[in-house]
Parts: sequence; C-alpha cells; structure tokens
Amino acid sequence: MRGQNSSCGIDRVDKCNLTLGVPFFVVPMADRRRTVVGIVVFVLSLIALSTPLFIPMIRERTIYPGGTIWCVLGVMWCPAVAGLTTRLIFQTTLRGVGWQWGKGKYQWASYLIPLMYSSVVYLPFLALGYGDYARKAHSGLSLVQWIHLPLHSQPALVVVSIVTDLIVDVIPNSMATLGEELGWRGFLVPELAKITSFKNVGWISGLIWAFYHFPAILGADYLGTAPRWSSVLCFTLQIMSLSYIYAWMRLRSGSVWTAVILHAMGNIAVQGIFDNMIRHSHLTNWVVGEGGIGIGVSSGIIAYVLWRRDRQPHPELSQPVAAVDGD
Repeated sequence: MRGQNSSCGIDRVDKCNLTLGVPFFVVPMADRRRTVVGIVVFVLSLIALSTPLFIPMIRERTIYPGGTIWCVLGVMWCPAVAGLTTRLIFQTTLRGVGWQWGKGKYQWASYLIPLMYSSVVYLPFLALGYGDYARKAHSGLSLVQWIHLPLHSQPALVVVSIVTDLIVDVIPNSMATLGEELGWRGFLVPELAKITSFKNVGWISGLIWAFYHFPAILGADYLGTAPRWSSVLCFTLQIMSLSYIYAWMRLRSGSVWTAVILHAMGNIAVQGIFDNMIRHSHLTNWVVGEGGIGIGVSSGIIAYVLWRRDRQPHPELSQPVAAVDGD
C-alpha cells in the first residue's frame, strides 16, 4: 500500500519510523548501498583534497603557513567541493543540497542559538571580573575613526565592535562557513538521514566533522590555550553537541542556510565577540573557547531540548519515499 492508504505511507513516515525505530528515509536496498558508497567516496575525497593543505600547517606548526589565510580557506571549502562533486557523480543533480531559504523562524533561531549557548558560558566570567575589553575596544576604534564618529570611551567602542560583528561580519563569515556546510549539512547529513535514525545522523556526522579538525589541533596551533589532550576532548564534545543542533535545523527546515548561519554566528559569538573580551587564565582556558568544556555543555542542553521537541525532524525528501509495507 502507498500514500494515505498505507499505515506507514509517505505522509506518516516520520511517526511510523519513530515508533518502529527505523530510519526516517525508507529507501530500497540498492539505493541504500549506493548512498553508503557515496558517503564513503565523500570522506575519501575530503581526505584527498585536504591533505595537501594540512601538510604545510603541520610542517610550520601553524594554521596560517607563510602568514597567509589561504590554507584555512582551502580547508573550509574542501567539504563543499567533495560534497557537491560526490552528489553530481551519484545523483547527477544538486537539488538535494537544501538551497531554498525555508521559513524565516528557522533562520532567526539559527542566528540566536549561538548567542544563547555562548552567553551562558562567558557572561558569568565577565560578571566575576575576568573581562579584558581592550582588544574589543581597539577593533571598534578602527571603525569609529573610519566613519568619523565622535566616540572615545571604551564601553562605546566595545558596543560599536559588537554591533558590527552581529550585523556586518556575519556576511563574510557566512561566505567562509558555506564551504564547510555544503559538505557537512548539504551532503553528509541528508545522505545519512536516508539510511539511519536522527540519533545516528547526529553522532556520525559529528565525529567526521570533529576528526576533520584534528590535524590542525594536534599538528598545528588551532585551540592553543588549554592542554592539547583536553582541547581535543572538549572540542569533540562541543562538535558532537553542535552537530545535533545543526542537523536538526537542517532537516527540520529543509534549508542548508540554517547550518551556514549557525556556523557563522558560532564563530562570531565565540571567536569574534566573547574571546576578545575575556581575560584568559588557567580557569577560563578550561571552560571558555572552542577548547573549553563550557560550549559543549551549553550547546548540548540546547541540542537535547530540540531533540525532545522532535526526535525525527522532517528531512528534505530528495526522492520519493517507499512505503514500509510495500505495494
């Protein structure tokens, strides 16, 4: 039976799969095998593309070899190249990426969520006197001088810098994170959603996403404040939590732009705003930043709330879903 005449037809596949504990994409076995092969090809392509970029980082022990940003940008865009190429090879179309904008509420949520999970980690430290606003004020001073604003106090300069981050810097940051998200949430997450449950989609995509950063963490100077072993553990925890948020928003909205905004705003909130206002110490290095445990815990709570709200977010259907009980 198919459609509404089936107990697990197209219009009810998410609820039935939640009950039966099966993947929320129900596809023929041949298509499942093809999907698995495509994911493997994506990962192997990613390794082949990124290795020449990681080698100079490891050789010079910095993510900016030669003092340039090109290796970092290249690493950020390797997932896009691998994902789009693999999709074209196996599906001969780019329709399943999630190009549509989707409902505005999901984009606004993607904008605000990183500010939420970072604020609850950093604001207590700022309130306890761990603030150092000189760097943030200096970045605001450059803008004030450029547009000739009569502002000179440190608080005013900090506000100008933060507002610039939230309104202007989100655009170039989104252009950079688009490269990663076209791979992770444009290809990997929708493909995993065809063959396994959302719980597995979250941790599998999270591990691949985390492992991709390990050469820069272990071989270069990415996350250089806390001890390296703790940075790896805390960073992995953070990425695993964020992967559930990103995947949930991507599948629920059907739009890859939610992940792009989440990623861009995460970078802005943590690296652009709060890290530039915190006085680093032995304590803060264990808690704040991408190498601290705080973001992993706070984002994990948000991920759990989203998962409790809908344990099987609707994925974008890139192909018709077959009924569970056949024709």
